[in-house]
Amino acid sequence: MQTFTDYGQNAINNLAQRYGVSNDAVITLLYAVINGNGTMAQFSHPELGGGGQWMQGGMTMVGDMFNYNLKAKVDGLCAELSNLWAGQQAVFMPVNNPPQFHGNRNWWPDELGIASTTGGQNNTHYAYFPASCRLAVDINGQVTVYNTLDHHIGGVSQQQGGNNSMTFSSQYGTVQVDQLPIVSVNGVAPPPPAPMQNTMQPAPAPYYPNNNNVSNAAAPADNGDIFALIERLADLKQKGILSDEEFASKKAELLQRL
Repeated sequence: MQTFTDYGQNAINNLAQRYGVSNDAVITLLYAVINGNGTMAQFSHPELGGGGQWMQGGMTMVGDMFNYNLKAKVDGLCAELSNLWAGQQAVFMPVNNPPQFHGNRNWWPDELGIASTTGGQNNTHYAYFPASCRLAVDINGQVTVYNTLDHHIGGVSQQQGGNNSMTFSSQYGTVQVDQLPIVSVNGVAPPPPAPMQNTMQPAPAPYYPNNNNVSNAAAPADNGDIFALIERLADLKQKGILSDEEFASKKAELLQRL
């Protein structure tokens, strides 16, 4: 992101204190107002009711549509930020590598519209579009558009150490930009992922044992179970339920299992 002058930083601090919001919320609105040429803004910030829009002298819309105090706060902030940007005092420090524009168009694809937040340093620039869930990143002239999914981005920063890796903060914490799905690179959609190859080994054929090798003999019975059954039969004989012949036949049958 661009570096503020002492005047710009003091103005942001003053606005944040007077309106009861964080500096990050004020900065988000400032970039949105700048991208709207000072007359409109499209923004997204949790302190400002999520996504919203502002038009100079027109209607102000916030995510919490019936929160009129929040609408008045956003309208007042945007109006003062518009005056701040149009004033004679410099808000930002000069940069050696400002974002590149192509004629009257921005560096990002036209269909993305107006960004709510932009910034950059060195040869890397970004623009955030909450309405369409898109984040555009320009690294050395290569513009990659990412799908931000359900993230509500509050700020983007570049990793130190000479690489171009970027991170952003959302309601889920800090997230690497390269973890987001890529929508396009220089206006061209990436090829679909190759189908996954089945690397699993086929299941071994079921084994069926040769029935000729399987003994048909019944498993030997437990002696304790047999004696218990004989005692049960004797009890039934004593109660007159079994006759002597029936008891003798069943007993002989059980004893053969031993």
